[in-house]
Parts: sequence; C-alpha cells; structure tokens
Amino acid sequence: MENNIVCFGELLLRLSAPAGQLMLQSPHLDTCFGGAEANVAVSLARLGHSVSVVSSLPANALGTAVRDGLRMHGVDTGAIHFAAGRLGLYFLTTGAVLRPSEIIYDRAGSVFAETDPAAYNWRALLKGATWLHVSGISAATGDRGAQATLAAMREARAQGLKVSFDGNYRASLWAMRGSDGADVLCELMRHADLAFADQRDFALLLRRPELARCSTGEALTAAFAAFPHLSQVAATSRTQLANDHHRLGATMHTRSGLLQAREYQLQGIVDRIGTGDAFAAGVLHGLLCGWDEDRSLEFGLAAAVVKHSIAGDFNLADEVQIEAARTGTLDVRR
Repeated sequence: MENNIVCFGELLLRLSAPAGQLMLQSPHLDTCFGGAEANVAVSLARLGHSVSVVSSLPANALGTAVRDGLRMHGVDTGAIHFAAGRLGLYFLTTGAVLRPSEIIYDRAGSVFAETDPAAYNWRALLKGATWLHVSGISAATGDRGAQATLAAMREARAQGLKVSFDGNYRASLWAMRGSDGADVLCELMRHADLAFADQRDFALLLRRPELARCSTGEALTAAFAAFPHLSQVAATSRTQLANDHHRLGATMHTRSGLLQAREYQLQGIVDRIGTGDAFAAGVLHGLLCGWDEDRSLEFGLAAAVVKHSIAGDFNLADEVQIEAARTGTLDVRR
C-alpha cells in the first residue's frame, strides 16, 4: 500500500507500576513508548501503510530511543525535530477489582510543548500525503502545540488532504492551562473530515451542555451543522463491569445516517491504554483500503478489541489477527 499518512503529535515515555501495585509501592517501573498519534502511526505501519510522524524530541539518548522505537515498526521518523530539552512522560497505575486506573502526566515544558510552530514546514512535510491525523492532546500541551496543530490542518486542507481529528479530551492537561479548551478544539474541528469524538465532545466544543444529555443523533445533527467539512464521526462505547471485564461497541455517524458495529464482551483485559488509537487506526485502514464505512467501522472496533490483549501503548496486531478477532476465530494459527 502506498497511501502516505502523516501523524503529528507528542511522543511520550510511559512508566507503569507493576500489575497489582500502586505507584512506587516498589522501586520498579515498567516502560514503553507511546503518545496518541504515535500509536495510530505504528498501527497503520504494521497494517502495511506508508506512515510518517512529525514531532519534536530531546536531542539525547531518550529522544533517540523513542525515535528508534517507532522506526522498528516501519514508521518514517525522518521528519522528527530534535532540540535541547526534556521528554514528555506519563505515569500509569493500572486498576484492579474496584480500584480504577490512574494516569499522571509530566509533560509541562517538554521539547514538543516548547517547539516554535515555525519549525515545522508543513508545505514540505505534507507534500504527497493523502491524510493528516492529529488530536486534541497536542493543543492541550500549550499554545505552541495548538498553533502547530492548527497550521498543519490548514495546510492539509489547502493541499487537498483528508484530515482525521481525534478529540482525545484530557481535562487534567487543560486544567493546567486554566482553560476548558473548548474554543481551541472547536477551531481545530472546523478543519476535520473525519472525527473521533462523541456527544460529550460536541457539547463542550459548541458550548451546549444539553447536547451531552440528549440523543446522540441530536448532538451529531448540531455537529454537522456547525462543521461543514465534517463527513464522518466515529466513536467507541464502553461499559465497564470490572477492571478486566468490559463491553465495547462502536458507531459511525455520517451525513446520511448511523452505522453501528456489534458489541464485544472483553474479559481478562491486559491493557486498555491505546485502544482508542487502535480503533482510529483501524477505521483509517479501512477507508484507505477503499472499504465501505460499515466494514471500516467493524474493522476499527476489532482492532480496538485486539489491543486490549496487548501490553503497552502500541497495537502490534496485523490484519489477519484483527480479522480473526472480528470473526471469532480462536483456533491456534499453525
């Protein structure tokens, strides 16, 4: 496949308490690389697409390790900007029984957050691409991240690319900025063709809190009226019965109607972090392959389902493994 997808966002190091432990209950922490847009990029690369990541990393051993962690999965890292500074971190304490998981961000002042938006030559970086994928997290990191994201989306539209935008609302990051982020995210949404969002996102962006309580159809009608470029809105729906037992479904709203994927029962969950990104990558994979929206939605949900079985932020499953989950095939592959 020769579709070129550009993903822009912050690359992170995740530090996790061992299973069943609270943060620093013991001196050991497990590490892996992540970041919403990087998760999408890795998944798409492993599904056979040509994917490049645009970001900024510290010019030290940590930055090099993160770059190499993406490169080993087939992601083009040539557009990553290196500069003096620190790497963004996040700390994960995985929940158990009735104790929920908890994430602590340590991203303030990272190289990504401090990089001048002018450092990204979007005209050159997007040349020859067909899709740009970004998320609201980049805007939550600070004014510079927001400006760079908006500049990327505007240039993508000018060059005729499709724009995929994951709302990925992070209340704790916006709180650190003393804002709810609604105005910034609303401006970003204006440039999206495909959004990964739900009615809560649109209630915030449109400053209409009643939309969070009304039917999803009403909220999406308001969204399509407010954002003329928007043609598809996809989202997962999750019911948590226990920390390791969830029900997961998905929907896609288009201007012509609603599509709904079947619901899965997930028991024995290994790691739910990055599952939304796996869903986004799966939907994008289908659309890039020319599949219809129903099949793309079903594949995206199956990709999210498989990610629940894989430790770390990245979904490392290939198309055959994802299709096996979709069809319910549990036979040993020999």
